[in-house]
Amino acid sequence: MSSRHLQRGRVSIPGGYYVLTTVTHCRRPVFELPCNAQIVIESLRDVERAAISRSFAWVVVPDHVHWLLQLQGTLGACMQRFKSRSSRLIGRTSGSGARLWQPSYFDHALRSEESLRTQALYIVANPVRAGLSENLGDYPYTWCRWPLHP
Repeated sequence: MSSRHLQRGRVSIPGGYYVLTTVTHCRRPVFELPCNAQIVIESLRDVERAAISRSFAWVVVPDHVHWLLQLQGTLGACMQRFKSRSSRLIGRTSGSGARLWQPSYFDHALRSEESLRTQALYIVANPVRAGLSENLGDYPYTWCRWPLHP
């Protein structure tokens, strides 16, 4: 599906809560390399430091990223900064000019704050469901604002 179709109906509401998912170009497992996963994590944190978002949870798996956030700016500015920074730094580190990300991303607006923790736990459980780790919290490239265990 082209990004033009994904953008239909997209609403960017500052203060709104979103789950964003973005996938690597051709679903290449770029983030299997720890240095690349760390660059993506630093890029997520950079967007927060720039006051474009407030993160609640994220996971970086080999070929995509899930990110739960409260939007401070616009969805476009948020994803542009994240993708641009991570692409530039990974390209510099690897010496490759290959495209890193698919041109589009998926967004899901949450309707209430009540579902934030539920969504966050669902995101950080992604590596367990994918067979990348056996237990919640064991996967090294995940973060959640809330404790993972009651």
